[in-house]
Amino acid sequence: TVTGAGAGGGGYGAANDMGGGGGAGGTAIETIDISGVSTVTVNVGAGGAGGSGGNDGTGGGGSSFGSYATGNGGSGGRHGNRGSTYGGGGGTATGGDINITGGSGNNGIDNMYNGGGTDYRPSYGMGGASFWGGGGRPGVYNVPAQTGRAFGSGGGGGSAANTGGGEAGKAGIVYVE
Repeated sequence: TVTGAGAGGGGYGAANDMGGGGGAGGTAIETIDISGVSTVTVNVGAGGAGGSGGNDGTGGGGSSFGSYATGNGGSGGRHGNRGSTYGGGGGTATGGDINITGGSGNNGIDNMYNGGGTDYRPSYGMGGASFWGGGGRPGVYNVPAQTGRAFGSGGGGGSAANTGGGEAGKAGIVYVE
């Protein structure tokens, strides 16, 4: 089982904004007869960095088990002051008997933050879920965003409510049994 890394969530951008969540990495599940194989190169993708301030999150790295199976990393979430503040797309997978696209990060929001300082909009900017589990929570009020929770999941988007940036996606995984 090969899962690409999750992407980082977008930064908050400007006052009244919330960044989009990072997309999760794709997963390839493959049964391989390795009886005649002596070595295989294994790569595990690093999680994408979260965006700070007016910066988008960065994409996650791809994971692979030789040329047999590849899980591509998710795309970074956009920062909150972009008008179209969408979450990052999920990564694709190739080479598996089963190929699963990672979950997309939830969209952020532009110019909707409650200036009273008590804005709770936990559905905006949630990191995308991977095959292994859920993504990071977005920043709300006085609580910062979370990094991706499960292998290959996306980081939560940042919030102007606490001037916190988006958080990093979780690294991928290559699981051999």
